[in-house]
Amino acid sequence: MPCIIKRHRTADGGTDAGNGVKLNMENQDNRNREEELDAASGAKAAETDEAVEIPVEDGNLEEEENSGSVSEDNKETDQAAQEENAEDAEDSGSAKEGFFRKKKKDKKEEAMKTKIDELEDRVKRQMAEFENFRRRTDKEKAAMFETGARSVIEKILPVVDNFERGLAAVPEEEKGSAFVEGMNKVYKQLLTELDNMGVKPIEAVGQEFDPNFHNAVMHVENENLGENIVAEEFQKGYTYHDTVVRHSMVKVAN
Repeated sequence: MPCIIKRHRTADGGTDAGNGVKLNMENQDNRNREEELDAASGAKAAETDEAVEIPVEDGNLEEEENSGSVSEDNKETDQAAQEENAEDAEDSGSAKEGFFRKKKKDKKEEAMKTKIDELEDRVKRQMAEFENFRRRTDKEKAAMFETGARSVIEKILPVVDNFERGLAAVPEEEKGSAFVEGMNKVYKQLLTELDNMGVKPIEAVGQEFDPNFHNAVMHVENENLGENIVAEEFQKGYTYHDTVVRHSMVKVAN
């Protein structure tokens, strides 16, 4: 680099060439020192960079590890939050499901209760109808039995009449015979069984005429008897359980 020397005049008319050379040299020295300082500082900076390079990288690694662990923690936190949200959603779903299940159960129980009430009412009605049917059947059976018994009694009464006619026709000398006594015993036994069944003879002779029990076939003038008094009985009448089976056939006095 060329060296330029400037000449300056001094106040006393001289030049400062010598001073200029001296200044230039000083400047050059300063520049050299600056370059050396720059070089030294550069080398020192390089050494500093080399020395700091590994810790910086370690710091980055630690930061990366920290950031990784933080991210993992965040992931774990997010996962835990998701699981918690899932559990909350599941709990909510379970609560809703439980509510609907309870509502459905209540509705089912109400329907079952209504059905049970309906069945109980139907059973009560059927029991009442059955009780009425049983009573009606008992009455019908009793009426049928009464009708059948009356029919049998009506068929037996002519046999009783024949026994009475036959015993009345026996002569006095033969009434002590074994045959007549046997016939008399059969007649009495038949009357006893009829009496046990509830068959009773109707009293007629000497009683006041009653059209509910007596059937007047003849009238007679008799001053010894009062008016409407039964004078004679032609055929005996009978009742069965206070019901007339056969009216008495009688002669009534006027």
